[in-house]
Amino acid sequence: MASKKREVQLQTVINSQSQWDEMLQNKGLTVIDVYQAWCGPCKAVQPLFRKMKNELNEDEILHFVVAEADSIVTLHSFKDKCEPVFLLSLNGKIIAKIEGANAPLINRKVTNLINEERKIIAGEMERPEYNEILLMDLDSEENEEAHGDNVEEHYSIILIKPDAVVSNKALEIKKKIIKEGYVIEVEEAMMLTEGQVRDFYGQIEDEPDFEDFVSLMTTGLSYVLVVSPGNEKPDSLEEAQLDIESNEPPEDLPEAEVNDTLATMKKQDSLQELLDQQHISQYCDIEDDATNVARLLDVFFPDFKLMKSKKEGKTMALLRPDLVHERKDEVLDVIEAEGFKILFQRQIELSKEEAQMLCQEYENEDYYDKLTENMMSGPSLLLVLLRENGLQYWKKLLGPTNVNEVNEDFPESLCARFAMDGLPFNQLYGSNSSEIAQRDIEYFFPLQSTLALIKPHVTHEQREIILKIIKDSGFELTQLKEIVLTPEEAKKVYFPIENKEFYKDVLAVLAEGPSLIMVLTRWNAIAEWRRLIGTVDPEEARLLSPESIRARFGINILKNAVHGASNTLEASEAISRVFGDDENPENN
Repeated sequence: MASKKREVQLQTVINSQSQWDEMLQNKGLTVIDVYQAWCGPCKAVQPLFRKMKNELNEDEILHFVVAEADSIVTLHSFKDKCEPVFLLSLNGKIIAKIEGANAPLINRKVTNLINEERKIIAGEMERPEYNEILLMDLDSEENEEAHGDNVEEHYSIILIKPDAVVSNKALEIKKKIIKEGYVIEVEEAMMLTEGQVRDFYGQIEDEPDFEDFVSLMTTGLSYVLVVSPGNEKPDSLEEAQLDIESNEPPEDLPEAEVNDTLATMKKQDSLQELLDQQHISQYCDIEDDATNVARLLDVFFPDFKLMKSKKEGKTMALLRPDLVHERKDEVLDVIEAEGFKILFQRQIELSKEEAQMLCQEYENEDYYDKLTENMMSGPSLLLVLLRENGLQYWKKLLGPTNVNEVNEDFPESLCARFAMDGLPFNQLYGSNSSEIAQRDIEYFFPLQSTLALIKPHVTHEQREIILKIIKDSGFELTQLKEIVLTPEEAKKVYFPIENKEFYKDVLAVLAEGPSLIMVLTRWNAIAEWRRLIGTVDPEEARLLSPESIRARFGINILKNAVHGASNTLEASEAISRVFGDDENPENN
């Protein structure tokens, strides 16, 4: 009886919708064991929960409950499932779902979240943003998986190792994978944590040099790719059957489905072989076991389904000179209201060649010459826009290219709303295809690289926030290394000030621990990074640009959180010294 009493105290029983709604009012983290009435809660994890409760000792912010799916409307998508399911609710928001009694994963996630909550309460970090899992949508997701859209059956995870990134092999590897017909569904450049390395390479953890390997894998930038076989079919059923002798599909499948199945099996079986044949297997490792893929997706991309379904696309937009002069702010308000994010923008007076490049679709119109002249009459505003299905959505908003074509079908189009008297053409432009968008963006917003550094005094949590700021600001993290800067290494970054009197104080700060050195790439990278970090003195930054990185995380003028190259020449020289000539922006 004593044992039973401890279990009741450990986990609160939830068996009605009203109790579920009340439970969501819990402060902090609630670990929910979702069970079915016919099989009961998962007994296997209860010792783990009791251990976490005792060791973490956070009764105010850590709660354990068991919830019966059969009697709670919100959980009906879990009815009749035999596998244990655990949900993590943070301040009333379901942020994670763990399938199976995966004790190490549960322990790691709960411990990390509780440690975060402690630091948030203490004011040591800001609360991260988590995507909420909508439980009512899980029925449709499960049905899709039952009809063959199962992540475990169709995806592989490829990890491109830090030495490959340093050797500039990452882009080559991705191009070869795509050329063979595979689809990179999601990719992320990241500095792996020790836990992520152990999760991916658990099968070799008993090897004698494994700890050295973990250390190596956590001190540089890696790429993690989720790869699918794509939709390419073999030329014939016979050809596919010759290639796949031991993996034949069921005989009662229609021939079309046999073709699809064999094509998928062929690619899944040959992905490792592809890496070997292309002489790139030494630079990356692959996991394609269904169970391990499902587990690792939760480790690297817990929001994978959302990321995959939300296909954000870039396009380039242009406001012609008259519109810029008279109604620019109105257009920008529309762009924001329609859910676009403006990644980059610049005003530019177009040359004749540039105007003609952007007016190709009007070449056969009588007013073509008038249009190109208009395009050169003053500054145009160029924008790189990002949104789900961004290119198609922008073209739909634009409406027809000719004002005379606006009728009852396009009364709300931008062509109609922003027409100018006496000008028959649409006052806005949008790239016609993904290829044209890429051409436009690369031409008008050429990439630039800069060297950036996060200093030793910045905490791990603050570093993560800074890396998120970098990503959200449109930078690509193209190189990264973590290193304690000796005087010799520091000189590669700080050579412009090595003769200054205060340089010895800079060296002392850098010697306190590892710095994170990065190559950041985007349009206008040097100026944009300087803008993001703020002035050298954090106190001054808090007055002039309170949202800047130095204002938020700097302590004093020496421990001011971050560093950035001041100009193109300095960036070029520093990148060459730290990462070698291949990462020099002048050579890109």
